[in-house]
Amino acid sequence: MPKLGAPHQSVVSWRDLFGHPEPYPEQRDGIEAAVDAAEDDGFLALEGACGTGKTMLALSAGLDRVRDPDSDFERVLVLTSVKQQLRQFEDDLRTINEDLPDEYDPVSGLTLVGKADVCPYARENRGGVDDGNVYDRCEGLRERTRNLVGDGGPTTADALASQARSQQVGIADSGSSGADYLETAGEPTPYRPETEEYGSGTGGTEYCPFYAQYLADLPEDGDPAEAVPFDFTDMGLIDTEELVGLAAGHGTCPHSIMGAILGHVEVVIGNYYHAFDPTTAGQFTGALVDDSTFVVCDEAHMLEPRVRDLVSDGVGDRTLRDAVSELTRILQAVEFADSPARTAGEGDDKPTPSTGGDEDPPARTAGEGDADLVRGELKESDVKLDELRNLRDFCESLREELDRRVKAHLDGERPGWRAGLNDLDDDELPLRDPETPEKDEITEWAEKEGFGAGVWARAEVVGAVVARILNEVEDEDASRAVTPVGRVLNAWYREDHESFFREIELERTWDETERPDSWRRAYNARLALHNCVPSQAIGDRLAEFGGGVLMSATLEPLDVFREVTGLNHLESEGRPVTTRSYGLGFPEENHESFAVDVPKFTYGNRGDPGEETDCRRMHVDAAATVARSPGNVLVGMPSYGEAEWMAGALEERLEKPVLLDSSSTDEVTEELKAEFFRGEPKVLVTSIRGTLTEGVDYQGDRLSAAVVCGVPIINTASPRTRAVRTAYDREFGDVPTGGASGSQRGGTSRSGFETALTVPAVRKARQAIGRVIRGPEEVGIRALVDARYARESWNSVREYLPEREREEFQPVSPDMLQLGVERFWDQHR
Repeated sequence: MPKLGAPHQSVVSWRDLFGHPEPYPEQRDGIEAAVDAAEDDGFLALEGACGTGKTMLALSAGLDRVRDPDSDFERVLVLTSVKQQLRQFEDDLRTINEDLPDEYDPVSGLTLVGKADVCPYARENRGGVDDGNVYDRCEGLRERTRNLVGDGGPTTADALASQARSQQVGIADSGSSGADYLETAGEPTPYRPETEEYGSGTGGTEYCPFYAQYLADLPEDGDPAEAVPFDFTDMGLIDTEELVGLAAGHGTCPHSIMGAILGHVEVVIGNYYHAFDPTTAGQFTGALVDDSTFVVCDEAHMLEPRVRDLVSDGVGDRTLRDAVSELTRILQAVEFADSPARTAGEGDDKPTPSTGGDEDPPARTAGEGDADLVRGELKESDVKLDELRNLRDFCESLREELDRRVKAHLDGERPGWRAGLNDLDDDELPLRDPETPEKDEITEWAEKEGFGAGVWARAEVVGAVVARILNEVEDEDASRAVTPVGRVLNAWYREDHESFFREIELERTWDETERPDSWRRAYNARLALHNCVPSQAIGDRLAEFGGGVLMSATLEPLDVFREVTGLNHLESEGRPVTTRSYGLGFPEENHESFAVDVPKFTYGNRGDPGEETDCRRMHVDAAATVARSPGNVLVGMPSYGEAEWMAGALEERLEKPVLLDSSSTDEVTEELKAEFFRGEPKVLVTSIRGTLTEGVDYQGDRLSAAVVCGVPIINTASPRTRAVRTAYDREFGDVPTGGASGSQRGGTSRSGFETALTVPAVRKARQAIGRVIRGPEEVGIRALVDARYARESWNSVREYLPEREREEFQPVSPDMLQLGVERFWDQHR
């Protein structure tokens, strides 16, 4: 059992915990700034170029607060959106422990992972559990296990675990060839490879022996950490394989053990959704979100778009269909029991009208024969049966309205679409003018149809009750559609029309069960509720922490970052916000940077990919000039479509192999990356908005140059983008520029186009070129190709580069680019 509550030895300063002999000057300044900010319940927003040592900086500052006996901080919570950076924090924590003075306890740590990574059955694809259904199967197995051992249950958790162990022993004693144990993480477990069943015959109840053992070890009124079967306080960082091996080898649930440990380790490493996703933070990691936690938001330039996705919501047409079915099943249970024929005892042996006669006996309707259970649940939750009927009718009518709107849209935009379902693309149907905050058309339609505030406002409560009833009366492990439907309908009604934008999204799918002439065969229509301005959600969540660090290699302009992440609001509430910005600290002679003055890579200049315009020719010339550098070269384009064009053009000009990245699965991307790193030098062409330009390790000789063509601003014609831009105009349009960002505009204000579109696009470009120089010995070229990077003009983006980068990326003509590239490599041969 772990030793809980033992105090850690106090430290003199962060230097006792720093994992290297001496910090860089930037590290020292950043650590002290972070510690000072946290002492006043504040935050440090830090931009640090590669080589600044940001991960060690953040860990050292946070652990300084955790191990200071006069501090209220108890843990460091690291949040990152990139797996590569997650591994970097793990490595730096191990380095800290390796170099700790002998008199100090090791720093305890844990990396958060999903159920699929820790569930023994899912890991080994046994017991009917796999990556696709692990969440539903897990919740179902847990619920049945709790029902067996809960108040009035027929057995105990200890008895269930013992039964599972004895089953395995019995098989082994019989000499049966099936006497194998489930093994995972290199350890045998005490159970068979399949789940267990309590009771015999058709009335048996499937349960999870791992969870039963966890419940058996759980103290009645104590800390869940007392159920952990190993002393984790002296282990340092516990990685996933260690956690699974130790827990499953003991026969207990690794996921439950991970949750039990969370509140007792000094460093927890996870993803943004562990803090910012309303569901995850509420159910699993909520205990970490308080003022005793020092939070580290890594890759913080992604905080705004990632949280926007997490706090937006939506529900699809097929989910609405399934919700109607679920509501109908519950209603039929009561209606069947209340029918006059049933009350009189008639028809008990007759098929219902929908069964097709004696040869097709009726399938058991969920809830059939359970009318008393349904009534009891409704009474206990104060939900009326009519509310179920109203919600079902609303969902049915909503599907009909979706059908009408999608047909009208396709008829207007794509006449003859029924004959070309395979040719349809993803699409958006705005439900209001994106630039005019007003009530959306679905809400207006509902009011005209008589669906008032009650059905919207009560949808979430009704959905939760229906899901609970279905989980009690059905054996299958499944997510209930009525739950997200209720949640989204409630939010649709509750949220405002200025910060939130509502639309119908048409997502390409293929469903053979739908009619050949139906749009539902090719599309799933989704009612989408987009949070255009997530700054309040970010700021509100950050306010719950005691302080921390938000950091990235690309946060500038810092005035924009502070505003769109809610930091300025926090400062106005008395939470201090400090900023720091550090440049590339490696030898200047080892890198060369160019801002190439060629025509702006906009649609008006470049035309379609098939057109041979001067703009396209000059961008290919510049990319080819840099791509002839010795070693691997990365070329980033504004989209995958433009990447395909550039790859084809470079193939005609270069002797090097040219690889093309496209929007694909993680596995395909990993294979492409491995091919790029392997063997002779190559050129890799990708989208700047893809996954190969952020968080990928190009250290050493993996990359000698990077080229970015154009400014990767997203499609400005999209209704959603226009709504975001308008919302940012209203929210931030009167915010003065300047201050920490070094902006040159003095007292003017930034437009929604700047804050919502231009600044994030420039950060994407900076991330891509930042792949080149990753260490003091590395040599390489960085090139931004587009007049907007080189010149000051009405749509220039040069001002969004930090002042130090404006000095480094000196404007050059195409001719001077070739001369500069040749001269640089001549000096480094």
